[in-house]
Amino acid sequence: MQDLPHHYSISASAESDGPVVLKGENLPELVTAPPAEFGGPGDRWSPETLLMGAIADCFILTFKAVARASSLAWSNLECSAEGTLERVERVTRFTAVTVRAALTVPAGTDTKKAQRLLEKSESACLITSSMLADTHLETTITVQD
Repeated sequence: MQDLPHHYSISASAESDGPVVLKGENLPELVTAPPAEFGGPGDRWSPETLLMGAIADCFILTFKAVARASSLAWSNLECSAEGTLERVERVTRFTAVTVRAALTVPAGTDTKKAQRLLEKSESACLITSSMLADTHLETTITVQD
């Protein structure tokens, strides 16, 4: 890892009646639009869905690093993030996020250790740590036969 601080830069552009196009150096363009809840088409990534995607992605990447550092063997991790958007004191913001993680581990794995590492990953995720919303983790651990 490079020394902090890190800097990330993207650009966005749109025509008056078109979607937003996000661009970043060495990245594919990403076309976004408002979600259906805000009058958009509901068939494209939106800032709201991108944020939930960033949370799920960050959780998995954090878990991979934590598991590697702790020598935990695992075979699969499925993660979803569900956010609640509300109006609080005249400001619309995410107030809660539920992260659901389903981890599959080989037979003989210490499931208590796996649970601790899932919890550590949730608390170490830089995306949720940067948000005001309360975050709740729900986990399932499956041991392979």
